Amino acid sequence: MAKIFIGVAWPYANGPIHAGHMAGCNLPPDIFRKFHIMRGNEVLMVSGSDMHGTPVTVKAEKEGMEPGELAQKYHLMNVKAFKDFGVEFDEYHSTDDATHIETVQKLFLRLHENGFLYEKEMELPYCSKCDRTLPDRYVEGECPFCHFQNARGDQCEECGKLMDPDMLIGLRCITCGTTPEFVKRTHFFFKLSAQEEPLKKWMSDKDYWRTHVLNFSRMYLENGLKDRPVTRDTTYGIKIPLPGHDDKRIYVWFEAFMGYYTMAVKWAAGDQKKLDSFWKNPECRHYYFLGKDNVPFHTIFWPAVIKSLDWGLNLPYDVPANAFLKFGGQQFSKSRGVSVDIKDIVAKYDPDAMRYYMSTTMPESRDTDFTWEDFITRNNSELVATYGNFVHRGLSFTRKNFGRIPEPKSPGNEEKEVEARIAQANHDAAEYLEKCEFKNGIKVLMELARFGNQYIDTKAPWSQIKQDRDACGTTLYYSLWISRALAVMMAPYLPFSSQKLWESLGEDGKVLAASWEDALKQPKVGFELSEPVPLFKRLDTLEPVKVTEPAKEENNMISSGLDKLDLRVAEVKTAGDHPNADKLLVLTVDVGDGVRQLCAGLKKHYTVEEFIGKKIIVMCNLLPAKLRGIMSEGMLLAASEGEVVSLLAPPQDAKPGDRIDGTSAAPQMTINDFATFQLQIGQDRNAEYVSPDGQHHPFKVSGTSVGTDKNVGPGSKIK
Repeated sequence: MAKIFIGVAWPYANGPIHAGHMAGCNLPPDIFRKFHIMRGNEVLMVSGSDMHGTPVTVKAEKEGMEPGELAQKYHLMNVKAFKDFGVEFDEYHSTDDATHIETVQKLFLRLHENGFLYEKEMELPYCSKCDRTLPDRYVEGECPFCHFQNARGDQCEECGKLMDPDMLIGLRCITCGTTPEFVKRTHFFFKLSAQEEPLKKWMSDKDYWRTHVLNFSRMYLENGLKDRPVTRDTTYGIKIPLPGHDDKRIYVWFEAFMGYYTMAVKWAAGDQKKLDSFWKNPECRHYYFLGKDNVPFHTIFWPAVIKSLDWGLNLPYDVPANAFLKFGGQQFSKSRGVSVDIKDIVAKYDPDAMRYYMSTTMPESRDTDFTWEDFITRNNSELVATYGNFVHRGLSFTRKNFGRIPEPKSPGNEEKEVEARIAQANHDAAEYLEKCEFKNGIKVLMELARFGNQYIDTKAPWSQIKQDRDACGTTLYYSLWISRALAVMMAPYLPFSSQKLWESLGEDGKVLAASWEDALKQPKVGFELSEPVPLFKRLDTLEPVKVTEPAKEENNMISSGLDKLDLRVAEVKTAGDHPNADKLLVLTVDVGDGVRQLCAGLKKHYTVEEFIGKKIIVMCNLLPAKLRGIMSEGMLLAASEGEVVSLLAPPQDAKPGDRIDGTSAAPQMTINDFATFQLQIGQDRNAEYVSPDGQHHPFKVSGTSVGTDKNVGPGSKIK
């Protein structure tokens, strides 16, 4: 049994938890925690509400409340939102917690005794109109690196660069807009520079970290570490445990990451051996989940503090920081007013539907965009039509014809493949989850559900029941085995629906109390089935959810109508002949969020071998349809000129799931609707869309044009 420590970034208690928080740094560790518990590992996951951050005092002033009163309001609200969304912690409190305060002061004194804290005079912005020095988030200005106009005095929220207030261009007080002057104050500094070489040595073997985390951290180290202030002028926060500093408090950036240790202290409740089993045990791996803007605090500053304490505490094993989930192209941010709150989402929608959407669009390596249209499309075409449909088909047909789970007869080749597929999914999903690759993990499980549908289609129990009842019972038994396996393996992702499915198959207790390997076990023969209820609901329209967002800028490409198409780069995984049509091929393609099956009438123009591994462009929001008995879940795009038919050719570095610029996760449409769009090869021999007003919009992926792999002339139609 392994030990796993999970630290989750502490959210500011200045507003409700929103979708950006959840997809970025709350849902991933919850999936990770649930998975490791099912693997039989001992897990400690901690976090809490940051009550002392400047954003809290800024919001409190705007609302005319005391900071502590406002912070407690949002702390309680967010605790409930986590519970309603299925996110569980082993210890979650706040920076107002007595154990946290006492332990932070103890850590401060230890660092001071070890010579890593010293006093030094520094310059701080002072607003003459407000008559006070201005902490980090009380000043804004233009970022000198990316030129974002509303960068803060501690960090640019757009590019993630850390900075000091005097680096900002056009510095201003956020309260009154006055340009501050600089005054001298004495504060404690942390001797970060002393840990530069030890940190370089420690980070030298972290090649398994996510690329953007490792690159950013190494770049930060290469630029040289500077000592940083760890106290500020305020009377709100944790007091400095040394005499003569009553008008100062410990800086929140320095205090917050100490919360990972303080919450473990609280969890141990005075049992030092229990605490040390997670913090001084070299076999215990420490994982930290956060957004990309918090990377240096967890890969540089916190490790530096741990080393400087010299207590032998565990350093981070991995820091799987996510990029940003954006809304309408803008970062979710309470301070910027871009927000879709979790409390509002769970009031209107099934939490598992949103957990699924966030799991499949999780910004693991790059920013992704949250759209309501994409949420509906994925819910309907994947969660309902693929997973939910498979489960319901098996349960309802079995109950109607057998009333209970039938006893299987001798398995044939198809049944042996079912067993093999379940075992492979169990192995592959575990490997991805171990590496914190959550999108790939759920992709594996959705592939198992797709296989389940194919198995039922192939075996056709509706025909078997008329000819061979025993054979039909065997088919249904194995389909329920897949459902049972999915109930177990989907549980870390979709805990609520997994529990319902678990119980409907006659299993006792909590599905999350099952072991990961329980997915391989067979269903209970003879269990009497109840009338099945669909696991998920189809969404035809959006129910009202409060959305806070700034006005969007006009975009000619979007307003032209191209945003009604969901055109993505895909990679062909398999290709073969259609069993019932001479001119059709059947392809399976990776479209970024899963593998889809397509039927393509290109057998005359491309061989099966030419398709394997090829990157193509697929329209992903075409209504699925059966072509000569085989389901097609999209349409690849090709241009034709006379007898020459050419596939569109994405840029060589494009990845499955990359969209044509300007297209979006749009609602599904029929083939007749699609026919109204004019797609063609332009004068530059690259693909383009011609909008109704006659404007030409080139097909590009991340700014690079999309061409063709055969020579077709300008004006050639794309279809």
